[in-house]
Amino acid sequence: MTISDVFALRRQGRVEEAYEAARQIYAADKSPQAAAAMYLSALDMRQLLLDDGQTVEADKIGKALERLLTLTPEHLLTGVWGENVAADYLCEKGYLLMERDWHSNHRDIDVIARQGDCIVFVEVKTRRNRDYADPLQAVDYQKLRNLRYAINHYLHYRQFNNPWRFDVITIVGHVGCDNPEINHIEDFPLR
Repeated sequence: MTISDVFALRRQGRVEEAYEAARQIYAADKSPQAAAAMYLSALDMRQLLLDDGQTVEADKIGKALERLLTLTPEHLLTGVWGENVAADYLCEKGYLLMERDWHSNHRDIDVIARQGDCIVFVEVKTRRNRDYADPLQAVDYQKLRNLRYAINHYLHYRQFNNPWRFDVITIVGHVGCDNPEINHIEDFPLR
């Protein structure tokens, strides 16, 4: 089982299977991605238990969720949640996901997908709200410079000659939000 499988099980409403898979993954992997899968699956499982009237078991999961939040900063959980929302959104639009969280030294590309013959590099910016700034403002000169390097490295490393473009997806919402605001900007300038 992978983290992507956990999110697929959650989308299918298979709460108990997603929760058990997330527990197994998180036992061996304490990355922000695994923590987000664990957190979201535990929220679902807690709600399922509450709906079934199993308050003692739901309280146990609630306490585990509190511990998980102290171990994993909320902004990391929010970022991973946003990347999963963006990946789901792209899949629904017919894109084929190729890579997630691809790293080139200290530079990363959040999502690499394919739309037909075109390779699409996607930067995902997630914010809980717009109280301090729009998420698009975080795609600044330094971020774009790092993305240019990472994209060039990826194309060279994979030896792709396909047409490509750079997109930005902004997400406004919080972990577990059912209707986050999604803004997909295609062919964002990399200058």
